[in-house]
Amino acid sequence: MLNKLRDEERSFVEEVGVVFERTGLPRMAGRMFGWLLISDPPYQSPAELAEVLMASKGSISTTVRLLAQTGLVERHIIPGERHDHFRLSEDALIKTIQHGLEDEIKMFRELAEYGLKLMKDEPSVRQEWLEQMRDRYAYLQKAFIKTMERYEKRRAKLQLKLLLK
Repeated sequence: MLNKLRDEERSFVEEVGVVFERTGLPRMAGRMFGWLLISDPPYQSPAELAEVLMASKGSISTTVRLLAQTGLVERHIIPGERHDHFRLSEDALIKTIQHGLEDEIKMFRELAEYGLKLMKDEPSVRQEWLEQMRDRYAYLQKAFIKTMERYEKRRAKLQLKLLLK
């Protein structure tokens, strides 16, 4: 199977790994996620994952467990097969957005609020940057939630249209 991977597919898988690493997740988790985004079939056995990702079975097992705990992958059972397979969960893309953007926005807002508590008795000039930071991230947090809700409604409408055709 590895030999069937085109260079650009291999590069994509590695790039997803680097992006995951930048968000604080292991590179192997990103590589696995990247492969499951483009794999055919969209579910893979641990042995297939190990071969494609050139990783040990132990590394694959650990990574599958991490991605399952975070809700990014799920078990896919094929009747008659003795081995489990894994695929991206239905809401994996939403969870990657939440892990990346939503969590960081919340983290920075909370950091600003913490700083403001520390500076509550200080002159306002010492609080100015923290107030701007808190206000901007609070705005982004609300806007992000509303944007995701609008997107999900839009996506549901598009899926309904496709079903009615």
